[in-house]
Amino acid sequence: MSLKLTVVDQSPVPGKAHPLSPVALSAELAKACDTWGYSRYWVAEHHNSGNFAGPAPEILISHIASITERIRVGSGGVMLPHYSPYKVAEQFRLLETLFPNRIDLGIGRAPGGDGLASHALAFPDSPSHEDNYAQQAMLLKAFLDKSVPSEHPYHDLRVMPDDAPTPEMWMLGSSGGSASLAGHVGMNMALALFIGPEDRPVSIVDEYEAAWREAGHPEDPQSMIAISAVCAETEEQAALIAASQAYWKVMAFRHGIREPLNSPEDALNLKAKLSVSDQAYFDETLASVVHGTVDQCHERLQALAARYRTDELALVTVTYDYEDRLDSYRRLAQLVT
Repeated sequence: MSLKLTVVDQSPVPGKAHPLSPVALSAELAKACDTWGYSRYWVAEHHNSGNFAGPAPEILISHIASITERIRVGSGGVMLPHYSPYKVAEQFRLLETLFPNRIDLGIGRAPGGDGLASHALAFPDSPSHEDNYAQQAMLLKAFLDKSVPSEHPYHDLRVMPDDAPTPEMWMLGSSGGSASLAGHVGMNMALALFIGPEDRPVSIVDEYEAAWREAGHPEDPQSMIAISAVCAETEEQAALIAASQAYWKVMAFRHGIREPLNSPEDALNLKAKLSVSDQAYFDETLASVVHGTVDQCHERLQALAARYRTDELALVTVTYDYEDRLDSYRRLAQLVT
């Protein structure tokens, strides 16, 4: 199976100091991935975080699209509960006008930060409840498709620029709830497998496709999976590089501690001091990362693509040293050339 590869860039703050800022590194990585044949480059949204440096995908998208030539550029994703669907529709229609046929709008329901950030983003109002997400997503799709029902109070509202094409729309999620909503609304779906080691069954894709068919959308449903990946010269080297992120996830997800990335060697030394339960979670997390040589990664990525019935994979790579991240994406680009 021929694979199409997407980069999901969280603009991670590398543990090893670098003269460029994390968002400048995102721009440099995007330029490289453009020349290497990647299909898409998506940037994330995080707030009040010491680990991820990109708070405004719409701004970073504009910059990256302006310094690349071919690759599609988008959000992975805009955290819609923080925002007005009308404003997001206008932002991305303007981006699509500036960069025709190159913009993807990916949305998600997660806050992308802590409660304090959510309150600050909503000020002087209160944060939007997740229960509003489905309504927001449907209204956003209607704004961009110019399909707001005639009886809706926003039917006559112009989404500027109103002569612009529509960006591709994607919904990010890690559960059947998001999948069913994406199918019902008529958005493409990106299934996040990289968040933790927990299994996401293929039935999530089934739910998405069933909801799509039930809604009667004329086009075919389109889905991709997003995976943690580290590629290196040897399997041992790849596992060592991936240890930094595995240890960070143990501390973040099991203990709520979000510290800077440790070096791979320090991460392994710290692992040895963890409880048996935490060490098991470390091992499960590392096993969920596609890591190894080019051939080993290719074999595992092909198997995942076949399992989830897709030919498009999004790769998330977070490393202590930016050069290791750059090298991993360079090696994996061999799978699309």
